[in-house]
Order: sequence, then structure tokens, then C-alpha cells
Amino acid sequence: MVCLLTTAGLEMTFLANIIWGGIAFLAGGLLGYWLFRWQERQRQQALQLEKKSILDNARRETEAMVREARIAAAEDLQRQRQETEKVIAARRQEINGLEQRLTQRDTLINRQLEGLVQQEQTLREQNAALKQRETSLNTQAEEVERHKAHWRHRLLDLAHFTEAEARAQVLKEVEQSTLKDAADLVRHILDTARSTSEDQARRIVSMAIQRYAGEHSFETTTAAINLPNEEIKGRIIGREGRNIRAFEAATGVTVLIDDTPNAVVLSSFDPVRREIAREAMQRLILDGRIHPTRIEEVTAKVSQEIDETIGKAGEEAVFKVGLPPLHPEIVRLLGRLKYRHSFSQNILDHSLEVAFLAATMAGELGLDIMTAKRAGLLHDIGKAVNHEVEGAHAIIGADLVKRYGESDEVVNSVAAHHHEVPPTYTLAAIVSAADAMSASRPGARSETMATYLKRLEGLEKIGMAQPGVEKCYAVQAGRELRVLVQPDQTTEDQAFMLARQLAHRIEDELQYPGQIRITVIRETRCVEFAK
Repeated sequence: MVCLLTTAGLEMTFLANIIWGGIAFLAGGLLGYWLFRWQERQRQQALQLEKKSILDNARRETEAMVREARIAAAEDLQRQRQETEKVIAARRQEINGLEQRLTQRDTLINRQLEGLVQQEQTLREQNAALKQRETSLNTQAEEVERHKAHWRHRLLDLAHFTEAEARAQVLKEVEQSTLKDAADLVRHILDTARSTSEDQARRIVSMAIQRYAGEHSFETTTAAINLPNEEIKGRIIGREGRNIRAFEAATGVTVLIDDTPNAVVLSSFDPVRREIAREAMQRLILDGRIHPTRIEEVTAKVSQEIDETIGKAGEEAVFKVGLPPLHPEIVRLLGRLKYRHSFSQNILDHSLEVAFLAATMAGELGLDIMTAKRAGLLHDIGKAVNHEVEGAHAIIGADLVKRYGESDEVVNSVAAHHHEVPPTYTLAAIVSAADAMSASRPGARSETMATYLKRLEGLEKIGMAQPGVEKCYAVQAGRELRVLVQPDQTTEDQAFMLARQLAHRIEDELQYPGQIRITVIRETRCVEFAK
């Protein structure tokens, strides 16, 4: 019983606690909700106050900005108004000036128009006077023509000449008088030029020749190879001629084997190929192994060595002259000139001579010495190009040096040294003179007897073809032409003109090294005997 009561008491207490706990929870929830709502209202009020404050601030700032904008706009408007007024004032002033100038121009035009009207009136009066004068002159001219015709017939009747014969006689007299005047003028000009320039030119040329001493040079189009014995000829020919055919195909030269003991001859107009063939043949003879494969190997090796020799020869030429390094292609072409000859004169040695002579003359005349050396060294470089390039070697050489960056002065000197183009620089005349000096010096070139005799015959033929020539002689190995004229058919002035004509014909029709002197001799011999 006690236990039951105790249990019942505990249950009641638990229930009471539960009820009071529920009431407390409910009261706490209501209190919390009330507090939340109260805080929310406070927050809403604070937000309203803050919003109102922000709006008030924004309104005040907006009003301030609007006031500032209005002030700035007013200032800008005032400034623009002032600037516009200035522009308008300037334009107004400019327009006033234009109006004044237009007024002045109108006044001037009116004055000029009045002057033109007056001039037109004057010209009309002058034109009328000229027409009257022209009519009078025409009348006088007709009268003069009638008198001329009358006196012409009278003169023809008195002279027993026809009109054509009289005209021919007058023209002949005028021609003789004109020729005499022209000859006198030419003689005066040449005498004046000689008196001022001949001494100086002779001094410069003689100094250049004295300061350079060249070598004698001889060359042919064949090369003879000495053989140790006659047995080697058969080995060179090979079975059924296969070795000689392989050699000719590899080198491009012709091998001549005749009855000459212990010798074969290599013939070619290309000096480089001939040199390659000569060196290859000597090596094959020393080696003893002569067959097509070996011939091709030796020829290829010799060709490579010759190319290296050509490059070294070009570099040595540039070094001898004292020039800075040139373009590699120009150096290679210079080296090829080592194996080329003109009238038996080596072209590379000739180019070196021309370079030194041109430099000497340029120094005497106060010109650039290095440019003169370049032009002299490169003047014949067109001869290093084979026949596939058409044209004169001077023009070809000028195109080459221009392509590789040489100056216009050097290009013109190369192109004009044989007068294919007119010289535009003083250096071009110097290079042409140096080229002639190097070619015409004693021992520089050799020519065959047939060529020599043909040149002498051509000189005498040209001299005898002129009217009034009695005798003609080519002397001093063809370097002078002496012409004897008939004194009764040729006057002194005509003799002078004859020398000029012969010089021009020789320049146009003949090829010759150096220069040729023409001497026309006119003499009258009076012989009488005292008995």
C-alpha cells in the first residue's frame, strides 16, 4: 500500500512537472515571439530612419549637382558665346579684307580692260598700216622680180651660160668658200686645243708609261705535250681510239697526233679547257694508267684545281692593285682572264697594266685613284664571259659590274673604253687612254704576218681611194700613213680636211691596236735650169 501510494505520488509529481514544463515552454515561446516581433519593429523603424536619411542626403547632393551643372553650363555657354563672337569678328574682318581686295581687283581689271581696248585699237591701226605696207612691198617685190628676171636673162646672154650652169657655178663657189671657212675654223680650234692640252697630256702619258714596265707575252691556240717515247702514243690513242675519244669528250679539246716524234698537240680556242687538258695529259703520262675511267677522274680533279687557281689568280690581282675585297663572282671572272689572250697579250696582265696606268693619270689629274684602279682592273671583265652571252665585251662587262654593285663612274668607264657608249665621266676617257697605251706599247701584242700585211694593205687602199692622192705609204709597222697629194688639185685647206677624213675612215673600217698617225704631204717643186 505504501508502495502504491508512493508510486502514485511520484506519478502525480511527474505529471505536474510535465504540465508546468509545458506551461513554461509555452510562456517562453510566447515571450520569444513577442521579443522577435519587438526587435523586428525596432529594425523596421531603424531602416525607415536610415532610408529617410539616405533619401535626404541624395536629394541634397542631387540639388547640389544640379546647381553646379547649371553653373558650369552657364559658364560654358558664356565661354562659347565669347569664342563664337571672336570667330564671327575674325570672319567679318576677313570678309571685309576680301571685299577690299575684290574691289581693288575689279578696279585693276577695269584699268587693264581699258588698256586692252586701247591696245586693240592701236593694233587695228597698226594692222591696217601693215596691210598697206605689205601691199606696197608686194608691188615692190614684183617689180624687183621683174628686174631680176630681166638682168638674169641679160647676164646669161652675155656669159653664154644656161641658168642651171650659172646656179652650179655659184653653188660651187659658195661650197669652196664654206669649206675654206670651216677648215680655218677647225684648224684654229685644234691649234688652240693643242697649245693648251698637248703638253700636259704628253707629260701625263709619258710619266704613266715610264712608271710602269710590263712584260712581253706570247700565246697560241695550241699546246704541245712532250712524250717520253713513241710507245706512249699508242696508249693515249687506246684500243680502237677509245682513250682519245674519252679524253676529248672529258676535256672538250681536240687531240692531234701526227708524225711529230715524241709529241702530241692539244688544240682549243677555249684557254681554260686547253689548260685543263694539258695538265690532265701530263698527269696521265706520268701515271702511266690511261683508260677512260682514269681519264675522267684525272680531268675532274684537274678541273677542280683549275677552278681554285682561277679564284687565287683573281684574289692576287685584286691584292696587287691594292683594292678592298670585291664581289666573289667578279673575283672569279678576273681569275678566268688569266687564261685568255688578245693579240697574244694576256688579258689579266693587261687589266693590271690598265689599272696602274689609269691610277697614275688619275693621280696627276686630281681624281680618285682607287676608283681609277677599279675601273682599269674591271674594264675587260666582259671577255671572261663565254660566247653564250651576246654583245660587245665592253657592254657585257658594264652590265656585270653594275649587277654586282659598282658605281656609275666605274660602269660608264667599262662601257665606254671602246666607244660603244659615250663617256660621261673624265675617268672613262682615262681608262680608254690607258687601255690604248697598254695595247700599243712595244712587245705587248703580237700579230701574224698575214694580219699585219692585211692591215698595211687596208691602210694604203683607204689612202689611195681619196681624190687628189698621188701616192700613199704605210710606214712604222702600220702606225703611220703618209699620203702625197697632187698640189695642183689639192689646196692647203683641202689637205687638212683630207687628213680628218682619212682618220675617220680608218677608225670606222679597220681594227688595229693603239693609234695611227696620218700625215698628208703637199709640196710644189719649181725646177729651172740656168744655161
